[in-house]
Amino acid sequence: MAMSIFHRGTGIALYFGTLLMAWWLIATASGPANYAVLQGFLGTWFGKFVVFGYTWALMHHLMSGIRHLVWDLGYGFGKQEREWLTAAALIAGIVATLLLWVAAYVFGGGR
Repeated sequence: MAMSIFHRGTGIALYFGTLLMAWWLIATASGPANYAVLQGFLGTWFGKFVVFGYTWALMHHLMSGIRHLVWDLGYGFGKQEREWLTAAALIAGIVATLLLWVAAYVFGGGR
């Protein structure tokens, strides 16, 4: 039940995160001054927190969607299987988020 609520919540978060992505695209197309304003926001602790939250919402929603796909294929309906899939989706979303951020810092020069 809680994972279903999280799945819906991350879907809503992704909607608002899409506005952030639109801001990024518009700022990029609008020139260096507008892009600097965006980078100024994203460089703050709050901006990084928002982008980290967006990344987690994306990864969690993806993993939960895979869980639903498994169910749509007719598998994983036993009590232990459901519990395992739920835990796996939650852990995989967190691990994928952390790996993505570590890779971004390692290959992106720690920006």
